[in-house]
Amino acid sequence: MRAKKRLNDQHAFRFRRFVRKAYGAFNSMHKVVNIGVLTSSMLTFAHLSPVSAQQGAGAVADKMLEEELDEVTVTAARVETPLAQSARLITVITKAQIEQAPVQSLQELLAYAAHIDVIQRGGHGVQADISIRGGSADQTAILLDGINLTNPHTGHYNLDLPVNLSDIERIEIIHGPSALIYGSGAFSGGINIITKKEIDARVYASAETGMHNLWRGDVRGATGIGRTKNSLSAGYRSSDGYIPHSDYRMHNLLWQTRWNAREDAYLDVQLGYNNKHYGANTFYSAKFPNQYERTSAYMATLKGSFGQTLRVIPILYWSRHYDQFDLIKDTPKGRNFHRGDTYGANLILQYTSRIGTTTLGGEVRREDIVSSKLGKPRARPEGDYTKYDDRTTGSVTLEHTYTTSRISLSAGALVNYNTLTDAIRFYPSVSTAYRPAEGLKIATTWSQSTRMPTFTDLYYTQETHHANEQLKPERSESVDLGVTYDRPLVSAYVKGFLMWGRDMIDWVRTSGDAKWASWNLTEVDKQGVETGVTLRPGHRWPMLGHSELSISYARMNQTADSKGLESKYLLNYLRDKLTVQLRHPVCRNFSAAWHFRLQKRMGNYRRFEGGADAGLHPYPAFSVLDLKLNYTLRNVDLHVSMNNLYDTQYYDVGNVPQAGFWLMGGVTYRLK
Repeated sequence: MRAKKRLNDQHAFRFRRFVRKAYGAFNSMHKVVNIGVLTSSMLTFAHLSPVSAQQGAGAVADKMLEEELDEVTVTAARVETPLAQSARLITVITKAQIEQAPVQSLQELLAYAAHIDVIQRGGHGVQADISIRGGSADQTAILLDGINLTNPHTGHYNLDLPVNLSDIERIEIIHGPSALIYGSGAFSGGINIITKKEIDARVYASAETGMHNLWRGDVRGATGIGRTKNSLSAGYRSSDGYIPHSDYRMHNLLWQTRWNAREDAYLDVQLGYNNKHYGANTFYSAKFPNQYERTSAYMATLKGSFGQTLRVIPILYWSRHYDQFDLIKDTPKGRNFHRGDTYGANLILQYTSRIGTTTLGGEVRREDIVSSKLGKPRARPEGDYTKYDDRTTGSVTLEHTYTTSRISLSAGALVNYNTLTDAIRFYPSVSTAYRPAEGLKIATTWSQSTRMPTFTDLYYTQETHHANEQLKPERSESVDLGVTYDRPLVSAYVKGFLMWGRDMIDWVRTSGDAKWASWNLTEVDKQGVETGVTLRPGHRWPMLGHSELSISYARMNQTADSKGLESKYLLNYLRDKLTVQLRHPVCRNFSAAWHFRLQKRMGNYRRFEGGADAGLHPYPAFSVLDLKLNYTLRNVDLHVSMNNLYDTQYYDVGNVPQAGFWLMGGVTYRLK
């Protein structure tokens, strides 16, 4: 079959050779990796994709078109190694799905991905914690085009990235410990945001307005000059907020250049800037409703790829994050100043032979912070920056993957050293996949991982918190077993997992009057099952077009010795999540996308009523329904979004109410 370079929104893709284009976190040079990709007709829950979609070509109704993407570069942060032919659980969100979703931000988009817990503290991506399989935000690695930009200060800022939704080609989510793929920070999983490298539109412009004085504008321009492809995008969002002190103002700016030196070689350059000012009503303490934050983030990255049989992938990156937090807006009480820098250099070597693909990778990463609160006293204070700390991580990875038509086997290990612990640690991983029949796959993975405490975990001491400088790194071990079935009319999966966590870090306290303290919980064990089905009736009845119905359900149980302490994060886990998503045509050029989710969180939060402590209360279950109506006419799209249609009052985190019904509408223009 002829190789194609575009992602078709209704096809499943078989990745045979990972060579040039930066589409994936999956890597398997010259190997077959079958990944069922969600149809772009809607953002599915997202269709879990260790799917062995064995499709044929042609017009046979019972066969999906198989596309071989021969030139896809791995974008894993630490090592570009085979992903054991989809033995891992992977969620893929495509460009078309992003365009169809009734969301304003990356955070809201991820809320509709299966088995992802998004704890939002404000509207439209102001701030959110991203959790995979019950982990904390600090346990999730965040990558941009395969480069690890996870914030060492705190996971609250992990998605302070200079990226608009219109910049994203696709998003890849790996569930479960992934130290071998993304490094030691991928304790519970990783999210890789892959930006557009091809010029899909020379000019893109979008504007939107809505309730609560909402305004949004995105502009993107792209052009090719010689061997280079260049793009510049800018975004702006603002709102007065849906409750007092929930206003926000946000800006993004992103420059990208790809230089194609030759067919098997390219060099990518990225420069980005993100700025946010927002009311942080009760974000960190219900006693102080008038909290406020100002953040800025800068980024510069360089990534190359050279060769085929022996592929050399060098990476250089730097990111800086500023934060000013006011416990009471525009007053010095509880005011914090922080500036964090992350520098890194990667070198990855991939060699493909008759016996498989061998990957050797190495990384040196330095993280530092200057602050008014975090770190050790500086010998020479500079203004508000009176404290400082730094640490360096060095790691080496080695992995080999062997693949036949029926079986894939991958084994490897991460060797990690960090100056914080001054110790060398070893984290192995083994993955297998067996394909007994067309469309059917049985896969299993065993892996170990770790996470270093953030600077906040170690040093954040003020009126409401007391940190612990003696925290140990977290450790985990995980086992997955899953079965998937993928055919044109229906796809289905079921997967179970066990995870054993040791020295897990959480903020806890003995009572409502006590300070929060960072502490190593001795044990946190998890057991879960994830299942779903997707129906595509248009494959059997063409008159239904791109209609699609997806249903997924995840349930997780967690056991821990909490010592009777009140938990702020880790023990308040998402036990149940049901998502139902339907996209269907209404009439010519007019379509509707419905997105429903039902969630039940375990644990308790301390309710405050009229400023008084009303005691601990369990999190109630809640459901939310969103709708997007879209009309397309040539290069113009008109849309109306209605979020939280039946005005549910709910909390992702205690005492921070989420928005009720919110009506928005806008227009988008594309010049090809």
